[in-house]
Amino acid sequence: MNINVDVNDFSQVIENDRTRIWHHLTQHKKFETVDPLLIIEGKGLRVWNQAGREHLDAVSGGVWTVNVGYGRERIANAVRDQLVKMNFFAGSMGTIPGANFAEMLIAKMPGMSRVYYSNSGSEANEKAYKIVRQISHQKHGGKKHKILYRERDYHGTTITALSSGGQQERKGMYGPFTPGFVEVPHCLEYRSQWGEVEDYGVRAANAIEEVILREGADTVGGLILEPVTAGGGVIVPPAGYWERVQEICAKYDIILIIDEVVCGMGRTGEWFGYQHYGIKPDIVTMAKGVASGYAAISCTVTTEALFEEFKSDPEEPMSYFRDISTFGGCTGGPAAAIENMRILEDENLLANTAKMGDYLVDKLEGLKGKYDMIGEVRGKGLFVGAELVADRETRDPVPESVTQAIVGDCMKNNAVVIGATNRSLPGLNNTLCLSPALIATKDDIDEIVSAIDEALGRVTAA
Repeated sequence: MNINVDVNDFSQVIENDRTRIWHHLTQHKKFETVDPLLIIEGKGLRVWNQAGREHLDAVSGGVWTVNVGYGRERIANAVRDQLVKMNFFAGSMGTIPGANFAEMLIAKMPGMSRVYYSNSGSEANEKAYKIVRQISHQKHGGKKHKILYRERDYHGTTITALSSGGQQERKGMYGPFTPGFVEVPHCLEYRSQWGEVEDYGVRAANAIEEVILREGADTVGGLILEPVTAGGGVIVPPAGYWERVQEICAKYDIILIIDEVVCGMGRTGEWFGYQHYGIKPDIVTMAKGVASGYAAISCTVTTEALFEEFKSDPEEPMSYFRDISTFGGCTGGPAAAIENMRILEDENLLANTAKMGDYLVDKLEGLKGKYDMIGEVRGKGLFVGAELVADRETRDPVPESVTQAIVGDCMKNNAVVIGATNRSLPGLNNTLCLSPALIATKDDIDEIVSAIDEALGRVTAA
């Protein structure tokens, strides 16, 4: 598909962007000499910039969001129709799309029961933390308030979400942080903290128990984990890890929160990443792929047992969950989410994700045989990482500048947008991260891998 764009049509827009917009994660000094990039149209996996150049998007909107691809008229129409009929009412009341999507969602999550709406992944996790804290006060005199999080995991950008983030460079210059959050070790066997050990997954999970005992089990109320670590390097937990984590949470009466903000809605080949592992969470949070970016929505989903903790005599005014999310009352989010889920079902995209994910891993393993710079390929579904090393034997990571050079080469020479860990992990921002829309075909995968192949060739030759 080609579109005709006259760059002069966008001169004022570019100037407005340059002088008025504060972009995410961007050093704006560069815009004194170069124009900001505008993405003006999208269809399927393709987007076009202001110069009319086509890009294949291998990261679903740059942040793992557009799961069903661009240009979905049926989602846009569903949102439009709903907004005309009823666009918003506070979440203390119900709406038709809110009730209907909740029923659809719970049907995909055996063991879960209640949906609390908000509008971002950070906010969804904040709700989970508030649930843990309120239960601590209601049942434990406030003592069982600590929440554990894992090194290399990421749970959001607010100060409290950053307090639970295991990526130190993201946290730099934003402290002091909210107290009561405690880090546990990562579970990336490729970078084992204990050398070569049998049953690394069990060992990594046991490290969580060690932290609990150090802190005092009677002070730990919650544990939040990504099912597959996302921005921390696409880390798939090794065998035995999740089973042991579940045992530990049950043993110490710890609320298990699974952060599905990235992995949810089919990204890993199941509806949710935790469903690969037989986990029975107490809380599941989600955002990005819930509506594929067609409207803002996030969900904090709980078991009925947890929900029941907040039910009591109405004469007890402080016992209910005293929280509000203004834009959790927008109806566009659940309206978009309903159509998004229908597309995932109608087009059998979970099966496609599993199949194309395997194909992507195989193709990257082929590149690993060609380039010593690729140390390990790992992933689940259409969520795949390739860790880059300066020396495969010692596993010394390449500098972040090398990783970004490959990303930049793809964007410049191949017009393929790929992602990477960046400014997150001191000395370990060395993983290429790929997450194309779940509609990806073999041809799309071939184009992505070819771009990486050519970029690796140029960067290693430089």
